[in-house]
Amino acid sequence: MGGELANACLRLAAALEHPEAGPKLRAQESIVAGALELLDDLGLDDETLAATILFELSRAGFAQDAEPSASIRPLLEGQIAAQKVWSLYAARGTATSAEGLRRLLLAIVRDLRVVFILLARQLARLRGAQALPEDERRALAQLTADIHAPLANRLGIWQLKWELEDLAFRHSQPETYKRIAKLLDERRGDREAYIAASIQTLRAALDEAGIAADIAGRPKHIYSIWKKMQRKDGDFGALYDIRALRLLVKDVPACYAALGVVHTLWPYIQGEFDDYIARPKGNHYQSLHTAVVGLEGKTLEVQIRTHEMHAHAELGVAAHWRYKEGGGGDASFERKVAWMRQLLESKDDHDDDAALLAGLRTDLHEDRVYLLTPRGEVMDLPLGATVLDFAYHVHTDVGHRCRGAKVNGRIVPLTFAPSSGDRIEILTAKETAPRRDWLSAQHGFLNTHRAREKVRAWFKRIDLAANLAAGRAILDKELKRLALSNVELDSLPPRFHLKTLEELLVALALGDVGAAQIARALHEMTAPPKPAAPPALRPPKPGNKDALTIEGVGNLLTQLARCCQPLPGDAVLGFITRGRGVSVHRADCASLARLRTRDPSRVIEVEWGNRREQAYEVDVLVKGYDRKWLHKDITNVIAAANAHLLAVNTRVDPVSGLATMNFALRVTDYGQLSSLLGKLAAVPNVMEARRLA
Repeated sequence: MGGELANACLRLAAALEHPEAGPKLRAQESIVAGALELLDDLGLDDETLAATILFELSRAGFAQDAEPSASIRPLLEGQIAAQKVWSLYAARGTATSAEGLRRLLLAIVRDLRVVFILLARQLARLRGAQALPEDERRALAQLTADIHAPLANRLGIWQLKWELEDLAFRHSQPETYKRIAKLLDERRGDREAYIAASIQTLRAALDEAGIAADIAGRPKHIYSIWKKMQRKDGDFGALYDIRALRLLVKDVPACYAALGVVHTLWPYIQGEFDDYIARPKGNHYQSLHTAVVGLEGKTLEVQIRTHEMHAHAELGVAAHWRYKEGGGGDASFERKVAWMRQLLESKDDHDDDAALLAGLRTDLHEDRVYLLTPRGEVMDLPLGATVLDFAYHVHTDVGHRCRGAKVNGRIVPLTFAPSSGDRIEILTAKETAPRRDWLSAQHGFLNTHRAREKVRAWFKRIDLAANLAAGRAILDKELKRLALSNVELDSLPPRFHLKTLEELLVALALGDVGAAQIARALHEMTAPPKPAAPPALRPPKPGNKDALTIEGVGNLLTQLARCCQPLPGDAVLGFITRGRGVSVHRADCASLARLRTRDPSRVIEVEWGNRREQAYEVDVLVKGYDRKWLHKDITNVIAAANAHLLAVNTRVDPVSGLATMNFALRVTDYGQLSSLLGKLAAVPNVMEARRLA
């Protein structure tokens, strides 16, 4: 016994004698003992057993004398998190959200061993449930049927799954349970004699074929019998597997060899053969199942598997839960546990194997978040989904009318990405009016394809003229934000595989083309082609960052004019200054126009070179209504966009509360600037964000 477990057992013994915690704990003593026995049978480690004891101590009010170890803490936290799921289940008062609650449980429980603790504790409760009042028994049975038995099924822990199902069935439908149990008891003697004779006949045939096998009669569980009667809409006598044999052999070839002997000895029933070795079930269950007409013309089910398959069939993933003493876990098993977690998150207990595995190869390879509606229903979305994505997941109309959201009672922006277990309340308006900027990826409102398609579908229902006007407004706004003029727009559509500017405007309106894509296309259109690198005659001088080429001359000092702050892609001209080299202006700069009028001979041609890694300064104007942390939120957005903040100047109008902020930034090109301006415009309370001309 490890130190953690020994210490927990000593504390349990002391707690049972405690005057306050003792009575409450003694009432749970049989449940704790039963759970520990089950966990030990499953082969769980000492840490799991210790965590089971320590959690019961804490629930009984017995204070911890020291912080739990790092290895025990996740197991305790998982059990505490599970209590929240039980509370949600009790509050719902219905089984309609059981699947969602199962998935929420697995999202917040990070150590899979917690699930074994929950299953073992629930089975121990069911074993002693006969002493409870009828309403408590039925509630316990319903919870087991909705949550625990499906989890045991998906983990493949048949040893717990059958008993959980049988006991839950016994307490929820006692009359039906007794009727089937009586039918089994009436035929038990005949059935046992028949199985013994069948085993003797089959063993002789296997010995003659030289196949070593362990043969046993397999008991059929009452709930399984009732479920099959319901599914096949038949009576008790029509079931093929009331009489059943199980063969355990050494390897896979022996499985198929034994199957041949069985089918040679007894004729098999058409349509009742399943090869789960070649096509394992979703939880890695493997076995050969066949039904034959055995002795005396009676039906007989036969299962054939290896000893290793049988260990997995009885204990599921727990059969492999072994950690080396003083070392880490088996890497291959860790991968299997990760796969099991994905399997546990499957949407439907009744999925066929092919559909289940197909789902695992697609959606379930992505992380999910599990979120709660105000009524406690669980909904899952891809990791990174926003509250607006959640609104569209609830209902399309809720998304269209969404104007705000609360997460755990706190108002958040529509771009907020909640975490598993968060409770989301969507604030809606009366009118249906999605916003076009929800379709812009750079604004970050929607991160799921499904929600974006719903918004696109809404805008597609608007007539062409409205879409053209909206697209033109978006394009003009982008050109204004970037302070671009005299741009040749007719060459833009081919860059997006479109024929006309009208098609491009509609694509902009529907979000198929983003403003940042337009900005980058403009940059590529106006930037000069990258020249071939000339032979290097000498290494470049350290610190030479010149990204401009001056027509006809070289080695002249250049500087970007502060008045218009040109960026790569802008049409530029140079003005020869006195003593400061060439000052580079945008071609449409008002200051350059005045200089040219005064001294046109000093204006020269300048073009951008190929040094794209250089950063350029630009002034950005941001206007918004002042609030606490507004400046901090804006600077955080700038930092997250990898733009360098050089200076800032802020003024707040004391009457209107309007804040005007001028930021001096360093960016690389139009694309980065456009994306940054979009994110700044999405900051709450910000009314405008644009480049200063």
